[in-house]
Amino acid sequence: QVHVAESGGGLVQIGGSLRLSCVASGSSFSSLNFGWFRQAPGLEREFVGGITDGTTYYKDSVRGRFTISREDAKNTVYLQMNNLIQADTGLYICASTLPGGSNYNFYGQGTQVTVSS
Repeated sequence: QVHVAESGGGLVQIGGSLRLSCVASGSSFSSLNFGWFRQAPGLEREFVGGITDGTTYYKDSVRGRFTISREDAKNTVYLQMNNLIQADTGLYICASTLPGGSNYNFYGQGTQVTVSS
């Protein structure tokens, strides 16, 4: 069992930046893979990007603006979001695999990001 908890959301203006954090516990952090999802009101949850031990990958619309990183010593994964646009508004959710896995089995409650004009 893995428990993940997000933080760092808030209200930001168009063009601004935020850094979200995801702390994981309950398993060997270095063996976990992580993903970030977001869900806007009335829309389905969408995949934003993910990170394994050495590789990151992103949804096309955020590539170049968002960066995912991990700090294993702190059991933390980050989502740095720059040049935010209104379409980035949503509940951002961190997800974890099982150790060495590829499917996301564990999800946090999410942290809200609102981009205003």
